[in-house]
Amino acid sequence: MENFDINQFKVGELPYYQAQSNEVELYTAAYQSRLPVMVKGPTGCGKSRFIEHMAHQLDKPIITVSCNEDITASDLIGRFLLDANGTKWIDGPLTLAARHGAICYLDEVVEARQDTMVVIHSLTDHRRELMLDKKGELLKAHPDFQLVISYNPGYQSLMKDLKQSTKQRFVAMDFDFASEELETIIVTQESGVDQNIAAKLVQFANTTRALVGHGLDEGASTRLLNYAGTLIVGGVGVKDACQMAMVKPITDDAEVRETMQTSIEAIFG
Repeated sequence: MENFDINQFKVGELPYYQAQSNEVELYTAAYQSRLPVMVKGPTGCGKSRFIEHMAHQLDKPIITVSCNEDITASDLIGRFLLDANGTKWIDGPLTLAARHGAICYLDEVVEARQDTMVVIHSLTDHRRELMLDKKGELLKAHPDFQLVISYNPGYQSLMKDLKQSTKQRFVAMDFDFASEELETIIVTQESGVDQNIAAKLVQFANTTRALVGHGLDEGASTRLLNYAGTLIVGGVGVKDACQMAMVKPITDDAEVRETMQTSIEAIFG
């Protein structure tokens, strides 16, 4: 690892992010004290974009792990692997971040098994250390290291939720979809679509969000809005773009799709 360059994980260009409140200042304060941060909000509302934006603003590398139920502690920490000279220890993403001073971002952390999440505990309190049992090393976290996790509270359940012993190791930030005016600006900026069309896309997105619990698990995200705008800029008809980006990805229910199509007709004519 002598030639390992953590700066390869720095975000190249500043990701576009439109602040909704004082979240930039709050996160900056948390980072300055190296407090672990928990970011909560619906899918596609800008959580990951915000963390990448802040990593760029702070000029810090960021290592992102997309969590799933198959992730093990070894996937996060590291393992011995065979090579031509025998066995060689390979740091996992969490260890890399702690060793070299990066932000480690565990995205959708509730998708990981709870027993896997226990390994982060010693990095989220006064110890700031990680025991690499298989290697026999007690790693003291780099002064620049910070742990950030995100998840969608809308998918909380008895089987998929964080233990209180994990939650109470983090400061938390709540995210939600932006106001109609702000989301219109975001979609216009991100996709390049005309502002009037962007405003109607946002209006339609909000009609889908009103159906949550009434046929939909989740409404159209800001990400899907940007996809629709991109398709329109690329020459796809508005109604087809809405169907392709904002209807078909989120439901297969014929009745719900018909309801959404009625909304499209009412908004776009």
